[in-house]
Amino acid sequence: MLVESDLWYVFIAIIIVLLAADLWINRKPHHIPLKSALAQTCVWVGVALAFGVLLFIVTKDAEKTMEYYTAYAIEEAMSMDNLFVFIILFAYFGIKDEDQHHALFYGVIGAIVFRAIFIFVGVELIERFEPILYVFGVILLIIALKTLFSKDDDNKENKIAKYMKNRFNYVDGDETRGKMFVKVNGKRVITILFLCVIVIELTDIVFALDSIPAVLAISTDTLVIYTSNIFAVMGLRSLFFVIHGGMESIRYLKYGLGVILLFVSMKLLFLHDFPVVWSLVIIIGVLLITIVASLLKNRSERAKAGKAQNP
Repeated sequence: MLVESDLWYVFIAIIIVLLAADLWINRKPHHIPLKSALAQTCVWVGVALAFGVLLFIVTKDAEKTMEYYTAYAIEEAMSMDNLFVFIILFAYFGIKDEDQHHALFYGVIGAIVFRAIFIFVGVELIERFEPILYVFGVILLIIALKTLFSKDDDNKENKIAKYMKNRFNYVDGDETRGKMFVKVNGKRVITILFLCVIVIELTDIVFALDSIPAVLAISTDTLVIYTSNIFAVMGLRSLFFVIHGGMESIRYLKYGLGVILLFVSMKLLFLHDFPVVWSLVIIIGVLLITIVASLLKNRSERAKAGKAQNP
């Protein structure tokens, strides 16, 4: 019979098996077709949902299970916004479509390590100094307001990319396709792909500074936070190829994320006993409203454009 501590071993086994399968399926650089991306996304979402069911079966704790699903929903929502940055980065570094999955794979490996550090440090800080939750609340409030009212100009991730590209010597060209290092005049030199992976790792650290305080508002259980966080990040790669072409059509996404972050900051600052189940309902509701509003706006604009062309 499984106990709660055994779920760590189950989680680690799942990640190792799926990463190994991913490496085998995508062992060579290639274009990820929509059908394959959809299948991989469904696998990751299905595994994440199934792990929540297993968590409930083992712990018999409905509250903890709802915390897991809420934390997963928050991270998945914020990850969708991060996909915009990945699109910008790949375009900026000129990474070919066939090599993008390769870059994202290594980005995920780094996320597994760095997010573990942030989460365990965050939980330890809260246990030793609980008022730090108010600090997190203020940070999230500032981020929420910035998200809601900022213009769509260059952001901090782009500045990181520009700095790295101007700072380091690297090799670019057809001979570097799919390679992290190449030899030039007998010396090992980094490629543009390696530089892009490093920037993805750095931007993920920036993302974590936003998302980790948000999930800490939901739970301080390391098992709940880390597993939900990593399952969301792992599914990010395939989700990228599913909605790559339609990212710009979700025009109101940043406003939805701003509202979610605003709600989470209020939960940290004032609504300490707000039910987790209603937190999940609000987060999913805001996301659905955001997506539906974006689709309706796009449909309205297409209809107007059609009338203008055929008066």
